[in-house]
Amino acid sequence: MSESTGGTRERIKAVALELFTEQGYEKTSLREIAERLNVTKAALYYHFKSKDDIVASFVEDRLKQMDALTAWGESQPPTLATRRELISRYADTMFGGEMPSVMRFFEQNQTVLKSLSSGQQMRGRMMQLANALCRGDDSPAAQLRAALSLFAVHTSWFAVRAPNLTDAERRRLALEVADELLAAIGGKPDEEAATASSGETRS
Repeated sequence: MSESTGGTRERIKAVALELFTEQGYEKTSLREIAERLNVTKAALYYHFKSKDDIVASFVEDRLKQMDALTAWGESQPPTLATRRELISRYADTMFGGEMPSVMRFFEQNQTVLKSLSSGQQMRGRMMQLANALCRGDDSPAAQLRAALSLFAVHTSWFAVRAPNLTDAERRRLALEVADELLAAIGGKPDEEAATASSGETRS
């Protein structure tokens, strides 16, 4: 291969994802990936020893993105503006490049993901990111809203059944729903408690 090692690796991943999507993960062989790339199996083995290695590379890419987002969120003041920017950056990673195809693959191949050590780390990273979203409000409600705001973006690819919806419209819709959840984080519990107490007294 005449192109750079990094470029070759990314091309293998792109072609493998195409084949996994077209004919299914189980039915795709490394030989077929090599043939579509027009390279030898030996050249493919230089970068990936198995299909699981290819999938693990997608997961590792995702973990790095989430780590970077969490680090950024934790370095900012725990304000609504920070939460909105963090969820917007999360949406950028979900809607950019080949990530939509990767996420669809993840959704359709949960068994494969669960068998990989890197796949098992995804849930923990999601919780770390959710914690960054609700910094400054450690109430159970805030934790749940933060997690659901991420899932609003995450599941917009699967839950919204609108064939004519553009990616931009899907992203906007996901962020609108996420913002409704985030806006309720970091409220004033003392005032809420006082209101609740007042209501109990009147009753």
